[in-house]
Amino acid sequence: MADKRDIIVVGGGIIGASIAWHLVQAGATVRLVTEKAAGVATPTSFAWINASWGNPEPYFRLRTRSMAEWTRLAREVPGVPLAWCGGLCWDLPREELLAFAREHARWGYDIRQVSGDEVRQIEPAVKDAPDLALHVRQEGAAEPVAAAMALIERAQARGLAVLEGVTVTGLESRAGRMHGVRTADGVMTADTVVAASGVNTPELAATLGITVPVEGPPGLIVHSKPVPKMLNGLVLATELHVRQTHDGRIIAGSDFGGTDPGNDPLGAAEELFAKLRAFLTGGEALEMEFHTVGYRPTPKDGFPILGEAGG
Repeated sequence: MADKRDIIVVGGGIIGASIAWHLVQAGATVRLVTEKAAGVATPTSFAWINASWGNPEPYFRLRTRSMAEWTRLAREVPGVPLAWCGGLCWDLPREELLAFAREHARWGYDIRQVSGDEVRQIEPAVKDAPDLALHVRQEGAAEPVAAAMALIERAQARGLAVLEGVTVTGLESRAGRMHGVRTADGVMTADTVVAASGVNTPELAATLGITVPVEGPPGLIVHSKPVPKMLNGLVLATELHVRQTHDGRIIAGSDFGGTDPGNDPLGAAEELFAKLRAFLTGGEALEMEFHTVGYRPTPKDGFPILGEAGG
């Protein structure tokens, strides 16, 4: 049955864009209210799609299901750029790496141990291959801004209203029921409000006395100028996570969440980029085009926060 509710989605990043698209598909009347299309955190994302380490099994199952959903989404929205390019990993001590491989293989993850020679075959540009790594063929990456914009544009064609440049300052309720959102221009009413505003979600929810335990650690990622193909997939090496984007940029952080930039983001970016250049054969020719510092919405317990707020 089509969902006929009037719904406001706050936040135009990849999460808000996906929610808006799926709600429009379900038949709802949807307004996407955002300061900026494609959001704030989304353009600073490493955009690794995986079900890798750190999982209790139920969360692993959710993440593998999510990987399948990305394939469905790219089929339904052809403008979503998605590559199942595979991932190489040796960013754990040897025993932890082996334990991770055994556990995830037992759960059905397509993960296998590879030797240094195989690492060099998979990623010839990596200078110093380890003697042991893990390879997962089914991992991949999306281009986050392009994906978010494709979802928004396709949803607009089906009736989504996008209100860009609007700052939501709070949520409104009347008689104990959701009423809408508060902006500088007044209150916008709705049957339901979805808070998909990243690190701003806790402040937004607090206006109704709702606690959302999310932190926003900073993450620095460096972006090279576009170059011909150097990398075939994701490389998760010790203290350096690297991939090449669809437009040819090599992007890197000290991990997929980025590097803490400290008090000198430019200095930290230059230091990180020097590591990247030393990591790849031909890396000395790389030039840094820009760096980003994002504040990654991170639930305190490490798991997604989904569903309706109680009451």
